[in-house]
Amino acid sequence: MSTFNFKQFSVQQDKCAMKIGTDAVLLGAWCPIDNNPFSVLDIGAGTGILSLMLAQRSHAEQIDALEIDEDAYEQCVENFEASPWSDRLFCFHAGLDEFIDEPEDEYDIIISNPPFYSEDYKTDNSQRDLARFQDAMPFEELIEATNLLLSENGIFAVIIPFKEEERFIDLCAEVELFPVKVTRVKGSHTTPIVRSLLAFKRYELSVLTADELVIEINRHEYTDDYINLTKDFYLKM
Repeated sequence: MSTFNFKQFSVQQDKCAMKIGTDAVLLGAWCPIDNNPFSVLDIGAGTGILSLMLAQRSHAEQIDALEIDEDAYEQCVENFEASPWSDRLFCFHAGLDEFIDEPEDEYDIIISNPPFYSEDYKTDNSQRDLARFQDAMPFEELIEATNLLLSENGIFAVIIPFKEEERFIDLCAEVELFPVKVTRVKGSHTTPIVRSLLAFKRYELSVLTADELVIEINRHEYTDDYINLTKDFYLKM
């Protein structure tokens, strides 16, 4: 499916190696915006889905997206221009290292659905590999850039494999970014936790409680939690 229709916008994805999946929609809907962001940075934007979701959810006036792959960058620009919020959205065709070379802005929200397959195999589709494999953007690089670009009251939000959660939190602690919201995601009540939704700030909470989100009761029968989280976006929710 090359066009993915949401309630307030549509996304073309035929040029993108990484198609829209549950991870991105979860992160875009879940990301805390209680700091009333003026500026947002979406690192590794792909189709631009996260930027578009935050444009819908917030009043942020400056939403910048960063995409290194040329085809994905072009698609992201098209999706931004076709959206109701085109005046607030801008995509840079650059890698993270180039972008942080001369940082001009700080951002109130930095959001990323980072490529995270750290296993050593590659597939025959090199574009998809670039999008999927961790060597396209190591966690360390993402966290270092965030530390440089995040405003004082900023929020850094990611979705990563649950098995990487502890390491990611430890890496963030090294630059004094601390978790303020943690949600662990399961496909169903009987399956193991697969993903961690993590949000960080520059100060530590005295008590942090993690919660759990279950997506489905049965195949295509969604939990109330999942429906409530995504209903502003998905057409059929």
